[in-house]
Formats: sequence, C-alpha cells, structure tokens
Amino acid sequence: MNSSFEALGLSEALVRAVSELGYTTPTAIQQQAIPAVLSGGDLLAGAQTGTGKTAGFVLPILQRLATQPAPAGKSRKPVRVLILTPTRELAAQVGESVRDYGKHSKASAAIIYGGVSINPQITALKRGVDIVVATPGRLLDHVGQRTVDLSQVEVLVLDEADRMLDMGFLPDMKRVFALLPRTRQTLLFSATFSDEIRTLASTLLKNPAMVQVAPRNSTVDTVTQKVVLVDRGRKSELLAHMINENHWFQLLVFTRTKHGANRLAEFLNKHGVTALAIHGNKSQGARTRALSEFKSGSLQTLVATDIAARGLDIDQLPHVINFDLPHVPEDYVHRIGRTARAGATGEAISLVCADDKPLLLDIERLIRCQLPREIVAGFEPNPHERAEPIVRQRSQGKNGYGQRDRQHPSTPRRSSQGQQRKNTAEQTPRQQPSSKSNGGPARTAEAHAKPKHPRPAPQPRRPIDSASTVRTNIPGLVQPSHRRGR
Repeated sequence: MNSSFEALGLSEALVRAVSELGYTTPTAIQQQAIPAVLSGGDLLAGAQTGTGKTAGFVLPILQRLATQPAPAGKSRKPVRVLILTPTRELAAQVGESVRDYGKHSKASAAIIYGGVSINPQITALKRGVDIVVATPGRLLDHVGQRTVDLSQVEVLVLDEADRMLDMGFLPDMKRVFALLPRTRQTLLFSATFSDEIRTLASTLLKNPAMVQVAPRNSTVDTVTQKVVLVDRGRKSELLAHMINENHWFQLLVFTRTKHGANRLAEFLNKHGVTALAIHGNKSQGARTRALSEFKSGSLQTLVATDIAARGLDIDQLPHVINFDLPHVPEDYVHRIGRTARAGATGEAISLVCADDKPLLLDIERLIRCQLPREIVAGFEPNPHERAEPIVRQRSQGKNGYGQRDRQHPSTPRRSSQGQQRKNTAEQTPRQQPSSKSNGGPARTAEAHAKPKHPRPAPQPRRPIDSASTVRTNIPGLVQPSHRRGR
C-alpha cells in the first residue's frame, strides 16, 4: 500500500507512521525532496502552499537521526537539527508533524517560540533534544541565557524562508547562522521563489539540488477562485449574508489590520455567526485556543491577519475569504493555500470594492490569471463609488491618530485652570478696601502692595510645527498630518 514511500528509501517505522496518518502516495515535492535530503546535500526547494513541504524534510531528517548516531562532542545529547520558522503557528505545526511522523522512532523535539513562558522550554532543552523547532527571536533569547547549544547542529532547515525575509528576520537569522558549524546540511524550503530567496541561497547553500514543482508564485489548480464586487461599507453585511445563506462552516477570513479583524469578528457574532479573531495583539494562549476550537469544528469562522497565512494546517478547509486584499500580491497565494491542501478541493472568494481594484490587478498580474467577477443580488455595488486610498498604518486608536483622544498638534491648547484663574483675576478690577469701623485712617491698596520687580522680557516662542512634533531634514519627505501612535 505504501510502496511509493518505501521506494523513497524511508524506514519501516516511518512508512508505518505515514500510513497510520492516512497518506498512501507521496506528493510531487515529497518525491523529489526526500531523496535529495537523504543524499546529504543542500537543497533549495519551492512548492505551493499545501503540497506537503513539511513532510518533505521531516521524514528524511527522522530517517537520518535513526540511522546515523550523533558524533562525539561536548554535549551528552546535542541538538542535531534546527528548524527555523517565521511564526509561532508554523512552529507549532512543524513540531506536531515531527511528533506524528516520529511516533515510532526515538527522536525527541522541543518547540521554541515567544508569547509563552520560557521556563518549560528551558526544562525541555536541559533534558536534551535531537530537534529544535524555533522562531528566530525566542531562539536568540535562549542563546542569550545559554540554555541552548547550537555548536553541533548537523542539519539546518529554513521553512517559509521568504516569509522570514518579509518579516525582517534576516539580521536575527544571520546571528543564528554565526552560531552553527560551517560543515552542515542546509535545506531551504519556500512557498515562493523570489529573487531575495535566490540571493540568500547563493550565500548560504553549497551546490544545492533545486526542486520546484510548480511555476513561480502560482496557485493550486484545485482552488476555485472568484471575486465578489461590493460597496466599501457593505462588506461585513455581505459576508454575514453569504455565510448564513450558504450554510458555510469552518470559514477562514483574512483582514488587512488587527482592528479590522476584531471589528469583523464582533459584527459576525452579532449576526448569528460564531467567530473569533487571531492576530499579533492576541496572547499566545488566546491564539492557541482559537485555533484549537476552529480545527475541532466548534468555531464557525476564524478571522485572521496574515500572521495566520503561514502555519495553518487544517484538513478539508472548504472556504477562504479575502475580506481585504493584501498589500503584497504574494500573500494572496499564501492565503488561499490554506484550502485545497493535500489534493483536496476548496474555494477562495475575495470581496472587492473600488478601493481594492489596484490591489486586485497586482494579484492577477502575479498569478497571470484574470479572476471571474460576480455580484450578489441585493448587494449591487454603486458604479459611481469613488476609490479611496488605502493607507498602511501600524494601528489606529479611537480618533484615528494612533492614540486615544490625542489632540491634533494644529489645534490650540486649552488654557489650564491656573491660567483661567489668572485671566479672570486680570479682567476683574481690584476693589479698594474701605476704612475700618473704629475710625482709623483708610489704608489704600498701594500701602500693602509689594514692591514691584521688573519681570524679564518673555522669550520669543518657537513656532509650533502644525504637521508634526518631530522635525526631519530629509529632502522630499512629506510631513504627516498628525502624530502616529507607536
């Protein structure tokens, strides 16, 4: 039954584990990657999201650990394999795959990422593990505390390397590379083959084998893609209508911002659709619970930012909705790759208003395909709606300035209470005290007045920059209209 996996050179224990998980035939990336990894050389592999890249490197790594003893070194049980991932969710998914595929082997693993207590991770590392699956930031935290030793790593895996570059992890990655032995096997797996990935590979890999099972930045053929046109202000209403009308369940919805994810989840819950939001501002516990409920089927809709575009592995996920189109066209490929995984079918729907049309054109140019347009009855878009620019912002507060109730710099400041009392006193003439009843001479105010000291001349105030409180001297830089929140 598993002759194909056996033909790839995998051990009986690994073939049995794969069979128990319900897999009978290796995917295209697995057929090419597994023999290349078993040969011991470096590998540059690109495949569409959802085609089985994880098993393409986990299975041969487990085979190597089972057949080749650890070299003699200073550590009793050294870390032999390091797998770097860009997100916590992807690290958890890869760690789960290591556990599932290796359940009949003796290999041990630790999953290292931030957002949770570091103490259990330290305990696991002290016991000794063969494989470390980690995000770069938390791994460097352990390096700083000297709780992990990477000097005997035999295999380095960069999973979703293009995403790590997009998220700005290259400096952290270089710090990690400097801690590794120069003689090692390096495997670079990516959903896309960008020019930046090729540049990184040229400096990191030595005579690598190259595997690319699909055209660059292409989408999975088993995903049905379409665009639904709608007005800007009716997207939420349309989505709730489509979910209830079509009786959709287990729906993954992508938004552009964290606040947008929160607002949409709240709207859906008010309209009879159970929904939770997952994004970077959520605690790791909340993110884990939301993913667990969604995978188990008890949660109808998961609203996510692009942090969840990598690392979500959900069997038979039928629908992916782009509530907002991504700024980066490549992220569209990663988003819709959450459905139609492992040969299954799925549907990807994008809700597009006038603002999104330039982003849609960028996506269609990338995937070299024009997506069909549809209009839902009762939600016909206004043909005269004017597009508004989509501003990239880190976050917004209640009033749109990035912090709540922040006063606009060009707005005059209100006078303080002390200044108000001073102005009132200056406007009210001082009354002269009357003579006392005992017939004494009247004492004037001048008699009690303190000697006047000349006040220093007020210093001229520097004019307030109404555009920003932070001055810049960069030529051609347009000053923002307000201060942004950090």
